[in-house]
Amino acid sequence: MKKSHFLFLVLSLFFFSCKNNNDPVIKKTTGQINSVSIVIDDQLWNGEVGDSIRNKFASPVLGLPQEEPLFNINQYPTKLLEGFITDSRNIIVVKKEEINKFEIITDQYASPQNVFHISGRTATDIISILEKQSPTIIATIRQTEIEESQKSIKKSVLNPKIIQNKFQINLDVPSDYHYTLHESNFLWLKKEIVSGSSSLLLYQVPIYQIINKNNMVSNIISMRDSIGKLYIHGKELDTDMITEEAYSPYFFKIKLAGKVAYEMKGTWELKNDFMSGPFINYVIIDDEYSRALVLEGFCYSPSKEKRDLMHELEAIIKSVSIIKRDSN
Repeated sequence: MKKSHFLFLVLSLFFFSCKNNNDPVIKKTTGQINSVSIVIDDQLWNGEVGDSIRNKFASPVLGLPQEEPLFNINQYPTKLLEGFITDSRNIIVVKKEEINKFEIITDQYASPQNVFHISGRTATDIISILEKQSPTIIATIRQTEIEESQKSIKKSVLNPKIIQNKFQINLDVPSDYHYTLHESNFLWLKKEIVSGSSSLLLYQVPIYQIINKNNMVSNIISMRDSIGKLYIHGKELDTDMITEEAYSPYFFKIKLAGKVAYEMKGTWELKNDFMSGPFINYVIIDDEYSRALVLEGFCYSPSKEKRDLMHELEAIIKSVSIIKRDSN
């Protein structure tokens, strides 16, 4: 080997080694799902600013039968913004400073991570920023937590062939779910838990059954109740699963699997029985296959917290993608 080539190789290795040694190693975030670290000094936390934070980020989750907080929040003084706190996936830093400012920094200390910086000249200024930016903060945190749950689910998933062949979709379902009912146009998957069970329903109906001259919310409720009458019953006669009539469900128009979809959150109950619980229902308008594709999750866990059970079901459903129809 020529001396010049040898020297070039040695220098290249040296610089590559230096670059690797200087590259910061991004640590992975830790912590429970749906947890947020609030970094704020006690004086602000114990006053109106703290009240505003608690009202925004620990408000009750929509669609649950009992009150449960949107996020578990833990407060730390600003001088402790180091060590294990920087391992959190979601951090909100609130300070009094000379300028009013809102900033989101991704992966500031670890990955995946959202660090929201809020500063204001006065408590009133900080509360004003919280009022304006809290929807963005909540949406960002929820998306991160869904994605984190989906990563965990992907580590061990159910064989996808049955779902793919029946509904032309890909869906990541954890391997601890099993098929409870397998009909020509309907699947019911269930996971047993200590306090009860979590269930996932998949089926499809004609688009006109959802989109017609009638009220769309009423159409989806009627569809749910007809499915309950067909397939989901208690141990006694005439105990079909229905949408609870005492409370109106929450209803949103969203995008799912790249298509227009409708999200409904509410409470189910067994008619003439005492069993009940929360549900989330997603109807995807799929013109390519001329259908309304329905994915629903519900759980039964009496006297136990249900937020994280429903979060897992939402993460499963939101992993859906529709297999493109073969044009040949």
